[in-house]
Amino acid sequence: MRQRILEMTLTINRQKAGRQPLTLVSREETADMLRLTYKGESVCAVLTAEESSTANNGTIWKCSIALQLQSEAFRENDNLAAAAPVAVGIKFSVQPQRMTALHLHRDWWTRPAFIQNFDEMPERTQVLCMEYDAEYGCLLPMAGNAFKTMAKAGKPGELTLEMTAYMGGISKMDETVFYLAGEANIYAAVRSAFAAALAQKGLPGKSQKEYPEMFEYLGWCSWDAFYTDISEKKVRKKADELAEKQVPVRWFLMDDGWLSVREQRLYHLMPEKEKFPDGFRSMISAIKKRGSVDWFGVWHALGGYWGGLEPDSDAAVQEREHQYRTADGKCLPYPSAEKGYGFYRDWYEALRAEGIDFVKVDGQSAVKNYYENNLPVCQAARETHRALEGAAGAYMGGRLINCMGMAMENILGRPGSAISRNSDDFVPESENGFAEHLLQNGYNAVYHDEVYYCDWDMFWTHHRDAVKHGILRAVSGGPVYFSDRIGDTDLAAVLPLVYRDGRILRMDRAAKPSPDCIFHDPSKEGLLKLTNTADCGMGRKGGAIAVFNLCGRAERCDIGAEDIYDLSQEDLAEYYLYDVIGKCGRTICRKEHSTVTLPADGCGLYLLVPVIGGRACVGLADKYIAFHAIAEMMQNEAGMHIAARECGAFVFYQEQPPKRVLVNGIDVTDQIAARDNLYTVCGEGAGGMLITIE
Repeated sequence: MRQRILEMTLTINRQKAGRQPLTLVSREETADMLRLTYKGESVCAVLTAEESSTANNGTIWKCSIALQLQSEAFRENDNLAAAAPVAVGIKFSVQPQRMTALHLHRDWWTRPAFIQNFDEMPERTQVLCMEYDAEYGCLLPMAGNAFKTMAKAGKPGELTLEMTAYMGGISKMDETVFYLAGEANIYAAVRSAFAAALAQKGLPGKSQKEYPEMFEYLGWCSWDAFYTDISEKKVRKKADELAEKQVPVRWFLMDDGWLSVREQRLYHLMPEKEKFPDGFRSMISAIKKRGSVDWFGVWHALGGYWGGLEPDSDAAVQEREHQYRTADGKCLPYPSAEKGYGFYRDWYEALRAEGIDFVKVDGQSAVKNYYENNLPVCQAARETHRALEGAAGAYMGGRLINCMGMAMENILGRPGSAISRNSDDFVPESENGFAEHLLQNGYNAVYHDEVYYCDWDMFWTHHRDAVKHGILRAVSGGPVYFSDRIGDTDLAAVLPLVYRDGRILRMDRAAKPSPDCIFHDPSKEGLLKLTNTADCGMGRKGGAIAVFNLCGRAERCDIGAEDIYDLSQEDLAEYYLYDVIGKCGRTICRKEHSTVTLPADGCGLYLLVPVIGGRACVGLADKYIAFHAIAEMMQNEAGMHIAARECGAFVFYQEQPPKRVLVNGIDVTDQIAARDNLYTVCGEGAGGMLITIE
């Protein structure tokens, strides 16, 4: 990487003396290492930056700190304060041209800020994407053993990093401050930075995790339907509606409102008797027998409920051995892998007996608020997640949705769970809700996808933005679930996302902005393009580009295969670009672009399907990701043979009219619908279909 560290400053904040800049006393430097030693009153610190190569032939800097305050045997000490105890200022040899800062705008969610200078940096920046002349960089401030690092605005031309454990009185630290990766594209830079962080912590990346089978299917959640006013009667009524409308929902999630709580605290581990007088078991059994639902889950907060457990309640007495009392009086699951496991184990064992199959656990980044000045934040997060995931693995088969947990101590603190919410809530009544929801999900996925399968939250099928939300979920690569109120579910809005059995047409990864969108604010200029890939037969990948207009006026942009960073099929010369909304298309070369125009608040979805032998199989016309329906495809001298996962209207492009087309062995040549070399054949039935194009 051309980027070099020119100098670093170090400042500490002590409990009594306050802010204290340390003095640089020595500097050692080689081609790939910089070591700086600092001293101050009764303190010594060393900052070390080391450069190495990445798997992509890029480079990565690792910066670490070792700091020791003098500790008196019995006299008064002046240790690190809880607030901003350590700050590192860095001057680089090259300033980025543009940056996108992913920062905590709330304790548990990040969003993008598009900046040009370090002094524009938002508070609590967790990941910084940087564009240079000929390369890209990703700065990952680390969450370590006790301390976490975040970037913030500082002096002009200087990057400021602040470290904290949210706990005062610490006299010694030995932590990684950050990783800084440089690569040929921004996606590789992000991957390299997170690969280094995960390797250091011994954690698996997303590709090493198992995606729970349950989340391959469509779900329904109670939150936006009932909020906390949930009851057995309402859940049964919603299940009846979905069964009558033949909506292929395969899992139900009972969100906040089912628990036995008083004043934001949990007093019993079983459901609130007034709302669920007979518990869950009989209701769940009846719903599973009536419709398509196979899995039932419940929501809870990391601490049991938002304020933990009610002291001296049945829950607190039952879990006496597994609870921790904080300095401010909160009663919480013990933040250790062993003791905390006991709490979640007991609760999940009881819930399993009631028929519960999975959990969604909210409020995870409240760890810093729960344990401030009790335990170092990274330790508390790490131990709590080990306890939670141990119980979820043992009793829920690993079926766990992590939520409100995008602080880096959570992201890099979970031992192996697969799914994590990727944005703030979908808010159905918010006038500008979709734009913010889109921005957070699209840009957060740039880094979140390296560690988790990203959950883009629920939506309403009966809503002014239902089509846009549907397209967003189609390319999301994660779970798909909705939350309509009783009577409101629109089956037509659901069907383009799923097969008849409720299985999602899920894409390969989380959707991410195209390279030309990473560093510009689409709410002010241009269009936002989100891209993804999926198998489309014959070992090939097809691509999807979802385009959204957020800037309040008609806008245009170019789209093409080069927008999709991992659609690397160098031997392929041509694609068919299919407009899913307009049901039309054209062929384009691999390096060619096509211009699209969207009205204010408009959206579009475009598929890129390989053209092989003058033919491109688009797939099922009634699905957003049409080519996902191609289970197998084979080409020989006689023509093309396609096995589709489901019957329906199948679309393909061909330069010359086909001589003959068979569907499940029946000649349907005279029934083909044709327009501009785009052909549609139909198959009927409950199963799949075999298409032969001669």
